[in-house]
Amino acid sequence: MNIQENENIELKKSTGELKQAIISIASILNKHKKGELYFGFKNDGTLTGFEVTDKTLRDISQAIANHIEPQIFPIIRKETQSNLNFIVVTFEGNDYPYFAYGRAYIRVADEDKQLTPSELQQIILQKHIYQNQWDSNLTNYNFTETNTESITTFLDQSKKVGRLSINDDDPEMVFNKSGLLKDGKLCYAAWHLFCDSQPVEIQLGVFRDITKSTFTDIKNYRGNLYSLLQKAESYVKDKINWNVELGADMKRNEIPEIPLKALRETIVNSFAHRNFNDPMANEIAIFPDRVEIYNPGTFPSGLTPNDFITGKERSRLRNPRIAELFYFTRDIERWGSGLQRIHNECKENNIEFRFDLLSNGFLTTFYRQSFGITKMETKSGMKPYKKGGMKGGMKGGMKPYPKPSFYDDSSTGISGSMVEDNNYEANNYKKQNIQSGDWMKLTKKQKDILLIIAGNKTISITKTAELLNINRSAVQKHFDTLILKKAIERNGPAKGGFWKILIDIDTIQK
Repeated sequence: MNIQENENIELKKSTGELKQAIISIASILNKHKKGELYFGFKNDGTLTGFEVTDKTLRDISQAIANHIEPQIFPIIRKETQSNLNFIVVTFEGNDYPYFAYGRAYIRVADEDKQLTPSELQQIILQKHIYQNQWDSNLTNYNFTETNTESITTFLDQSKKVGRLSINDDDPEMVFNKSGLLKDGKLCYAAWHLFCDSQPVEIQLGVFRDITKSTFTDIKNYRGNLYSLLQKAESYVKDKINWNVELGADMKRNEIPEIPLKALRETIVNSFAHRNFNDPMANEIAIFPDRVEIYNPGTFPSGLTPNDFITGKERSRLRNPRIAELFYFTRDIERWGSGLQRIHNECKENNIEFRFDLLSNGFLTTFYRQSFGITKMETKSGMKPYKKGGMKGGMKGGMKPYPKPSFYDDSSTGISGSMVEDNNYEANNYKKQNIQSGDWMKLTKKQKDILLIIAGNKTISITKTAELLNINRSAVQKHFDTLILKKAIERNGPAKGGFWKILIDIDTIQK
């Protein structure tokens, strides 16, 4: 019998560890809503067995009943293998948070961590969010206020893919039969997806450098979610780079630097899972080295993107009716598979990416790549990179930057946490000594260092060496040269200080 402790399974040698076992049950329930507990095993999974009587089973049952709140009803059974007795306790429950001996815990790997008051409050809030189907509630808007074009597109697409079972040519009748319209009033899901009066906004922008100091294009859109989805997708397609290849038949093939399936999945997810009570806009920011897609709406408490990518967790729908409508048109392929599909698409195309859990939302970042110095173009004909320049943060061993502080799962390449606020003050340079002509006298590495400092003014020389993939002494010499040429200066001590750029580096992107 091969059993290992993990987030769903706890092993105990005997009922002498019953109190800790009770805590583990509550901890697992608060994280995964179900799990198993085994008595008669060492932590490494070795079956040791112990004496099991009817009283042993009753003691376990009573301890669970007396010390876990709300009450659960586990299955407790005795089993035997190789003449060794052990006990299996199978439990589940959705009435979280659960308390053991008056305290709340949560499972982290194979350990039980006591929840802080703020963490407990967050779990209670998440329970309210994910159990209250707010988007099925009725608004004061009626069917005449919907966007006819969006409804026609929705009905045509849903019938084409065969996911809407209602067969009726009257759109208003379809809305009535599907519960989107009741007593002449639209539900919130229908209002957001089909009415231009709904409040969600999307902000789209292209930035000149790797910070948000200067931009080349900014657009804000309001309207129904279907129109916003279309505008966002078209915008990104137009602004990213495309590789042009000629096939054997001499036909022109255009290949995007970031897979369109991954981009579209991310944009749809950013609408389907956002917090619609948050006034913040959805955002798509396109930088020379990356594309960021942000939506307001925190991640399910206690879970990480990797839990969904590996299939350990099932979908937690914040907006179930909205997700259902996207599913009808196949904008969502399968509930709960979005992150997994993004992950697989990027891995298949060797695209570096990351997921980050922010304090007020969720951020997906795709790191851009170059297809080489020939035939690099955007849909609008722009050629943002030149030979020897910074190519998506990967050319010359330079990793994409800035990188947030994060937990890292090396097996998947996925990470997530709070993104650092580098608080980079743009347009605050002192234009000294190095003018535009002298700029070209700096080496490529020195220019790269300036870009890195622009992204993180507290960067250390050691960290810079790691990003550039060269030894620290060489980087130290580059810093000394930049200081000597009055391109940068150090403010404050070695630890706790920051770098200040004294020249205008905008020309590096031209």
